[in-house]
Amino acid sequence: MASRVLIIGACGQIGSELTFALRDIYGSENVIASDISYGNLDIVNSGIFEIVDAINYASLKTCVEKFNIDTIYLMAALLSAKGEKFPMRAWDLNMTSLFNVLNLARDKFIKKVFWPSSIAVFGPTTPVDYTPQYTIMEPSTVYGITKQVGERWCEYYHNKYGVDVRSLRYPGIISWKTMPGGGTTDYAVEIYHKAIIDGYYECFIKEDTELPMMYMDDAIKATVDIMKAKSEDVKIRSSYNLAAISFTPKEIANSIKNHIPEFEISYKPDYRQEIANSWPKNINDSYARQDWKWKHAFSLEDITDEMLFQLRKKYGGVLNKSN
Repeated sequence: MASRVLIIGACGQIGSELTFALRDIYGSENVIASDISYGNLDIVNSGIFEIVDAINYASLKTCVEKFNIDTIYLMAALLSAKGEKFPMRAWDLNMTSLFNVLNLARDKFIKKVFWPSSIAVFGPTTPVDYTPQYTIMEPSTVYGITKQVGERWCEYYHNKYGVDVRSLRYPGIISWKTMPGGGTTDYAVEIYHKAIIDGYYECFIKEDTELPMMYMDDAIKATVDIMKAKSEDVKIRSSYNLAAISFTPKEIANSIKNHIPEFEISYKPDYRQEIANSWPKNINDSYARQDWKWKHAFSLEDITDEMLFQLRKKYGGVLNKSN
């Protein structure tokens, strides 16, 4: 019998692409997309779509029972930059939605849960070079606090109630298909759009700020891989470190200039610089690579090639990749 999947937050940056990927795997009829509004018509019109408020337990449980759901991907969250502007809203959404899903699993309404964590769980006291799986975590943002607490609850529900919950600490995610949703690493998506549209970008973090990043295709692959892994191979039930590449704004700008020599960038750091300063430069994800054989595919040059090629098509032109 095919798995019946519910994606909460399906209209978001990662949720939307995850929805299409899972529909390719399990069939559109077995993957129910949900969000609090019809925010992405491509998702709404591509299969079953439900309005679900993740902080309303009754609404969530009704959807699970209606479609006989056995697996939930909880992708709804208020991200780092927005979370600093609306701290209580971030806490309510990020924590209540997680408790609702974990309780559904505890009470055997569903069998499996995916919940994304983030590099935001780390803080200014965390070692910044090749940050290990087990290390100091003193996050300085509301988003990071919710993710750190969430990791502890995921592990607790697994140990106490046997809940099959799986999690990844996502780095910054880069995609051409959807715009970012209020995170500190958003610059790494915005810069490509501005390079195509304006030939110029004003970056909100300093040129030498190195952060862990990942192309969306790799992030989706990691999510699918950990959920397909045998239960005994998923040895960490808080959240796995996940890594691909790390780079600075200057490095990404230079990679763009290889294709668009006239591209210009300036720097005007804002409140997000302080957030970025509290995060690692790069991540040690050896446990993920060992336990369930994680391996990334995209380098910075691969990402730049694909982003510029796809965005030129989107905005009315075609990039010659050989340029």
